[in-house]
Amino acid sequence: MRRRAALRLLAGGSLGALALARAPVAAALAPPRYKDAAAPIPVRVADLMARMTLAEKIAQIRAAWAAKGAMIDGLAFDPAKASAAFPDGIGHVTRPSDKRGVPGITGAAGGTAARWRTPEQTVDFINALQRWAVEDIRLGIPVLLHEESLHGYMATEATMFPQAIALAGTFDTDLMRRVQSVIAREVRARGVPLVLSPVVDIVRDPRWGRIEECWGEDPFLCAEMGVAAVEGLQGAGKFERLGPDKVFATLKHMTGHGQPESGNNIGPAPIAERELRENFFPPFREVVRRTSVGAVMPSYNEIDGVPSHANTWLLGDVLRGEWGFDGLIVSDYGGVHELATLHHLAADEAEAARLALEAGVDSELPEGQAFATLADSVAAGRVPMALIDRACARILTFKFRAGLFENPYGDKAKARAITGNAEARALALEAARKSLCLLTNKGGALPLDRRRMGRVAVIGPNHAIARLGGYSSVPKQAVSLIDGLRALAPEADFVTAQGVFITTSEDRSADLVELAPRDRNLALIAEAVEVARGADRIILAIGDTEQTSREGFAANHLGDRTDIDIVGEQNELVDALAALGKPLIVCAINGRPPSWPNVVQKADAILECWYAGQEGGTAIAEALLGDINPGAKLPVSVVRNAGQIPLFYNRKPSARRGYLFDDAAPLFPFGHGLSYTRFEISAPRLSATRIAPDGVVEVAVEVKNIGDRAGDEVVQLYITRTGASVTQPILELKGFRRVTLAPGASERLTFTLGPRELAIWDAAMRERVEPGRIEVGAGASSAELRRAAFTIG
Repeated sequence: MRRRAALRLLAGGSLGALALARAPVAAALAPPRYKDAAAPIPVRVADLMARMTLAEKIAQIRAAWAAKGAMIDGLAFDPAKASAAFPDGIGHVTRPSDKRGVPGITGAAGGTAARWRTPEQTVDFINALQRWAVEDIRLGIPVLLHEESLHGYMATEATMFPQAIALAGTFDTDLMRRVQSVIAREVRARGVPLVLSPVVDIVRDPRWGRIEECWGEDPFLCAEMGVAAVEGLQGAGKFERLGPDKVFATLKHMTGHGQPESGNNIGPAPIAERELRENFFPPFREVVRRTSVGAVMPSYNEIDGVPSHANTWLLGDVLRGEWGFDGLIVSDYGGVHELATLHHLAADEAEAARLALEAGVDSELPEGQAFATLADSVAAGRVPMALIDRACARILTFKFRAGLFENPYGDKAKARAITGNAEARALALEAARKSLCLLTNKGGALPLDRRRMGRVAVIGPNHAIARLGGYSSVPKQAVSLIDGLRALAPEADFVTAQGVFITTSEDRSADLVELAPRDRNLALIAEAVEVARGADRIILAIGDTEQTSREGFAANHLGDRTDIDIVGEQNELVDALAALGKPLIVCAINGRPPSWPNVVQKADAILECWYAGQEGGTAIAEALLGDINPGAKLPVSVVRNAGQIPLFYNRKPSARRGYLFDDAAPLFPFGHGLSYTRFEISAPRLSATRIAPDGVVEVAVEVKNIGDRAGDEVVQLYITRTGASVTQPILELKGFRRVTLAPGASERLTFTLGPRELAIWDAAMRERVEPGRIEVGAGASSAELRRAAFTIG
């Protein structure tokens, strides 16, 4: 009985169960149960660990990225070099698709295909690596590999979907599942079982360059998108073993990452426990509760003086304790050694490794440089062997769950057949269509009528380039706006001009970012005005580049900004074109929210496109020409200027009293998005006006298309509480549904509000449903609601 209990505990890597793994020589001499695919995973882990040396265990919790250079000859894997460099094996290899380790190749955050292996080269490398690990290394333990997949597999020829913030704006969880399923199969076909996505941080600071990587400011939206993403990547529900064509997901970054001090990446997050539990924790907790998510990544930042990679309360008490997470905790790149070099919490890398292990970090990415000190620390008695065993047990458990001991290899033919294929491309187009958000449309300026639009000037720094955003590679094809327009309307009279350049370089991996020369841009503006002067209307594509909004991962590689308006001479381009008095249509192609008050004032229509993915040019052209009807919503509140930051819709009642000489309201509210048709959303109808604390209310809402064309509407359900023991937000999103309706059609939607939606953290920091009045609001945005009410108690 005790043996069975210990085996159950070992699956989660607990210290108590590791007595089995240290069972001495008899276990080491026993038949290799770890190679028996039919044996329970805890039995296999215990058997294997009993056979391992300290050096082999430490090798399992380390990784290699630049160190790939010690295992390759050119691009090819070299078993002899690998055996010399890694005699005890290697636990984890970082991004096998990139060329890190090849002379002259450093980072691979984007740029040209020169930084990546081809799909065939990637599979060849992985398969040779795994054959070496399984056949040449003493115990034959396969290698864990991971890749990035924020909005598509970040590898050559893989499908690039709309950026994360754009996918969030679809408010479509079914689409999210399908997108992530395609990503999973493209990754898994090359032999990789783990991806470092999704990002479920709520984000509250548009100065932060990583805002594009997130799903917005609302914990409920981030949670629902997070669950859908994980289900798409690795399969729904709870399970032990990963299925075919699936990969394990990694939730990141836990937590507080999306509201850093001063908007600076990795800055301290001065967030109280209540704020964590009410807003930052829910997306992580909900994914852990509803799925078998494989891994969690701590955030770089500190909370209340404790960096997340050393936070035993965060990773141990909350994540593994309260929520019962039993997967792998992988460090963010450099997050362990930065406990010493950045945070100065640890005296050196050896102490950093100890702190991270104690907190529960199981695998140090990308190189394992701090964990390289562990053998000496164990010998000196500074690190208990139990911590090494705990982390190693979790790594091995993960590998067994991923099926690596049975088949660690990629499939070159399958990768070639499915990567970026017609089905994936069609889904990328569908996702791009659904991610477009119509912000303004004065006088029905959109859609354009092919028969009457006349000559159209297509201008701007983003009109002839397919911007993909951060964590992108080079897909098989990518469609720019002008390409899309010309393909859809070959008979139309389109004339073009650059207008301005934003930056001097398009290399998103470059450390230095320089704005384009002003004198050159002023000359280009003059040229654009002359082109537009002879046109009947203007389409202006402006916004960001992958350099002006990105992850600032080092002091010499910045990505955050103090100015959140469009940069360079873009506003001057807007002014010059608006002065012509012609209809001005703006396509916002950007990673940051469009805090562009000058553009809003002067444009006749603004279509928020975000980074719409490889098929974005086609989708944007379809929306401009009326072939599709935009239906996305904003997953963030859009501030007027940096002085309003932080601004979010679910504020407390005492917030945002007002400012001298300025408006306290957002430029655009959370959930905002227009359509080419009109919808009517009814007031919510409740199944009861009073319920017990453990009761539920069914909420019925009817939505009707009262316009003259088909379109999508996102019905949003919010609640407002009064009389609680602690202050509550003025609004909280608790449901949403995207529907497609023909003219005159209607649909009745039903939402459920129960204890999970109605519980709060009370004054004693207990989660419970309190008596009180609940207002329910339904509408098309957080600023456009019709209401009903019920009482709890």
